[in-house]
Amino acid sequence: RNHDIMRESADVAELAEAPDLGSTPCVKPKCKIQNAECKMRWGLIVSENIIVDKSFDFAVRIVNLNKYLNNEQKEYVLSKQLLRSGTSIGANVSEAERAQSKADFISKMSIALKEANETNYWLKLLYKTDYLNKSQYDT
Repeated sequence: RNHDIMRESADVAELAEAPDLGSTPCVKPKCKIQNAECKMRWGLIVSENIIVDKSFDFAVRIVNLNKYLNNEQKEYVLSKQLLRSGTSIGANVSEAERAQSKADFISKMSIALKEANETNYWLKLLYKTDYLNKSQYDT
């Protein structure tokens, strides 16, 4: 079935016709895309947590850097350390989203911060030992 949806915009709300939502139930009979799941499905919002998105995107970049270091630079030891700490940031941030308590949240986010500091160390070491050039290090 088709629904009228309202596209959220900073300036103008624009009506559009949406395709069938399939098995996803609507919140209201004349769906105005009220729930976050529908908003994400239709690309009306990217995410509800920018820290989760950025830490995930960073992890993807770390994985790609690890591939480069292994395949092009033939560096395996430091890159493995970088891979572990760099991907751990997002994993801990993601765990913090579902923390069981405020203390659990603080603990997970503190671990993510420590992993970010460690990742910075490995990146700096890779740069200073000429495995990364200045432009690679700066990005």
